[in-house]
Amino acid sequence: MSNQIVVAIDGYSSCGKSTLAKALAKKLHFVYVDSGAMYRAVALYFLRNNIDVNNQEQIAEALKNIHLNFHSRDYETHITLNDEEVSAEIRLMPVSEAVSAVSAIKEVRTEMVAQQQRMGRSKNIVMDGRDIGTAVFPDATVKLFMTADPKIRAERRYKELQPKNPDITLEEIFENIAHRDYQDTTRKESPLVRAHDAIILDNTDLTPDEQLLFALSYIEAFL
Repeated sequence: MSNQIVVAIDGYSSCGKSTLAKALAKKLHFVYVDSGAMYRAVALYFLRNNIDVNNQEQIAEALKNIHLNFHSRDYETHITLNDEEVSAEIRLMPVSEAVSAVSAIKEVRTEMVAQQQRMGRSKNIVMDGRDIGTAVFPDATVKLFMTADPKIRAERRYKELQPKNPDITLEEIFENIAHRDYQDTTRKESPLVRAHDAIILDNTDLTPDEQLLFALSYIEAFL
């Protein structure tokens, strides 16, 4: 059995998965892998190149031309798409609206899961996403499943996006979150489900520090 520790964090969109994952990585000196950023980068490429998500030939050709890399500064994960820094652009609404449909494509998931598993073979990692504890690392050391009240999630997302997107509305974000929840939980390929051995973390009424302590209480036994 490997001594490697893998912390898998799954859950709904805008639940603060990346906030918790980055805090855990910093606290534990683990590597943080932002799987969601990978799917967002693929979605960005599809949007830029007008890839039809129903066209298998276009998808296969696109995946041959998508090269993703991560680099880290101060536990912030920065991602490049074909050597272009896209960390900010992948967080904008056009990508948010497209990413669930793109990430539901079998060929996309197969390629991204293979890349994620390669990243986790030799290091202690924290990875967040939709299917980390079910598909990517079903034998993860600790699995967390995050959820929160949809209205709270929308308000948090609004505060995050509004400074850079002054025309965006809370209603628009709430509708986007509801749509993404539906797509994520009903898609055919690796739908969002709680792993049977995942610990539920409902952070509706928790501060970032409180959710960090909650997660650490389950991880410390393996350190």
